[in-house]
Amino acid sequence: MPILKSLLQTEAAQCGHTCLAMVLDYHGRQMDGLALQREYPSSMRGVTLANLIDDASVAGLQCRALRIELEELPQLETPCILHWNMDHFVVLAKATATGIVIHDPATGVRKLRMSEASAQFTGVALELSPTATFQKRKLDDSISLRHLVGQVTGLKRSAAQILSLSLILQLFGLLTPFYMQWVLDDVLVTQDKDFLWLISVGFLFSMLITSAIGWLRSWCLAYLSTRIGLQWFGSILAHLLRLPMDYFQKRHLGDVVSRMESVHAIQTTLSSSFIEALLDGLMVVIAVAVMVSYSWKLLLISVIAVGLYLAIRWATFPTIKRLSEQQLSAAAKQDTHLLESIRGIQALKLNAAESMRRATFGTLMADTANLGLDIQRFMLRFGFANQMLFGIERLLVVGLAALLVMQGQMSVGMLVAYLAYKEMFTGGVSRLIDTWMSFRTLRVQAERLADIVLTEPEEITAPSGPALPQDRPLGLEVRGLRYRFSDSDPLVIDDCALTVAPGETIALVGPSGCGKTTLMKLMLGLLKPQAGCILVEGRDITDIGLRRYRHVVAAVMQDDQLFAGSIADNIAFGSEDLDFERIEAAAQSASVHDDVMRMPMGYQTLIGDMGAALSGGQKQRVILARALYKRPSILFLDEATSHLDVDSERAVNEAVRKLKLTKILIAHRPETIVSAERVLVMANGRVEREYRPAERALRLVADAEAGQDGASAQRGELLA
Repeated sequence: MPILKSLLQTEAAQCGHTCLAMVLDYHGRQMDGLALQREYPSSMRGVTLANLIDDASVAGLQCRALRIELEELPQLETPCILHWNMDHFVVLAKATATGIVIHDPATGVRKLRMSEASAQFTGVALELSPTATFQKRKLDDSISLRHLVGQVTGLKRSAAQILSLSLILQLFGLLTPFYMQWVLDDVLVTQDKDFLWLISVGFLFSMLITSAIGWLRSWCLAYLSTRIGLQWFGSILAHLLRLPMDYFQKRHLGDVVSRMESVHAIQTTLSSSFIEALLDGLMVVIAVAVMVSYSWKLLLISVIAVGLYLAIRWATFPTIKRLSEQQLSAAAKQDTHLLESIRGIQALKLNAAESMRRATFGTLMADTANLGLDIQRFMLRFGFANQMLFGIERLLVVGLAALLVMQGQMSVGMLVAYLAYKEMFTGGVSRLIDTWMSFRTLRVQAERLADIVLTEPEEITAPSGPALPQDRPLGLEVRGLRYRFSDSDPLVIDDCALTVAPGETIALVGPSGCGKTTLMKLMLGLLKPQAGCILVEGRDITDIGLRRYRHVVAAVMQDDQLFAGSIADNIAFGSEDLDFERIEAAAQSASVHDDVMRMPMGYQTLIGDMGAALSGGQKQRVILARALYKRPSILFLDEATSHLDVDSERAVNEAVRKLKLTKILIAHRPETIVSAERVLVMANGRVEREYRPAERALRLVADAEAGQDGASAQRGELLA
């Protein structure tokens, strides 16, 4: 009978497609988080029921959308999708007259009473069943660690050293039981004191050597673990920073941080447990060989016990994996809530929402803690079963061994030595099984990390042709550009085209939501269009290479941020060396130099977290100075002076106008619009018309002198 596998969404608005993936997996088309990302890239705006029906139909599922009452849920064909809380989708796994079981892509498996479900079920359900065109598929579940963490220099050499030292330790450990056997069977029986001194001194030296080797191995292991952590985390962070903008826009900050922390979990397991598992395997083989020489009957009891232990671990693994996934997801939500609260502390205080926010955080923290308790409760049960199993095994072995001693088939020394080897065997096999299960559980961490590592970076092709010149303005052209946030969303940019001559200043105007900022992000290479191209000097920016392209452009966006450090550090952001003459020139062009010089430490003034020590206008001008410090060939400004007063804005516009740059502006205020040579009016995701402000201003002045328009009408006409 098919099993409904629980999947958790990796993006904020991915619940619908995650539910569809669970149903597909149930019917035989195996899915996981990576396959879900690949086949159903989500929209930041989520999906509707109609979108789900379209995607399910393409996958070969017959859909039946229903509006039903709560008490009719048991009549549905499961698994099916339920609309939940007016903004969410869940999968109904089971329904009875008293309650339901759902797979929530946000939290995991939940059992609810009908009274609890009544407050959240909206009355809309979607039944899904395979058609003749539905194709089953097995999933390649191999996630290469090499892809996840990259190559680590010196790993083989360090691992070989640790393995060699550990092997020596294990061999010395295997000799220890012989000491007890010789003392009991030879020394005590023959009263041979000389032999006692001999073996005691020998094992003393063995213990000293073992301690020294153990210390050396621990140091090598700590060094290797640190080295692996630094290289892995560094390489994955480098990959994360190369991911496209929409990756970060679709995910919560806390979730991204949580995924990065998976590196440490993988590192800890691989740097220590992997080597220990190899040694445990070797020790088990040697211990079995020694135990067989004592008694195969005693060995059989231990083998049966570890076989039962393996069966218990195998049976409990799915539950442990599911609880671990849910706990990681809950912890990520808790971290996201905390980070949002800290970042938005001003809004919290202004709206007196501290208590509400604290209560919500308390709920999230309780959810995480409860899942942790569930795991601990489950592990306690498992630990109890483990103790009982090996306790019974120990009783049987000791009892049978005692009978063998009484029958003269074993000596007392052999009994003691055998029990020592038995503990080595059962302990080694148990650790080997636990490590194997840890590696399987590690897939939870690996899948979360794979969401970062296996996402393609924004620039995956090598640049071609010469680099762009940086000593003169450059022309830019947009041809047939189309862009939508996902396949289920309408076009935001639709067949947009424009041309900007070298050194020209243009302004993009239009109502909010018409696509101005999206178009600018496309021109900057932050978003990838579905069709069309952006040309600079006649070359596509993807052929030029995004890194090359961004060396010759600069931008001030609406949501730009400053970083902790000094004002000078922020203006010269991205440069290895600080050129203070260049910093001062950029600050003067941005009309922030005088403000900086009035500060006690001047350009060395620390700005606090994300510019908290600066006013809104100062922060905006420092960001503008940062853009001008690059001495770009093309400058993009998205409401770059929106926080400035009229006089400051006029001064900034005049300073920027004098720069020999190609400038592309987004503006609403007339003072900025009139600084452009051409104004492009956007509507419906494209440039609908254009005009020259200077010509229009002259006409409006003439009309005003004729008494046809007032000042307010002139401003409105200029913006039209």
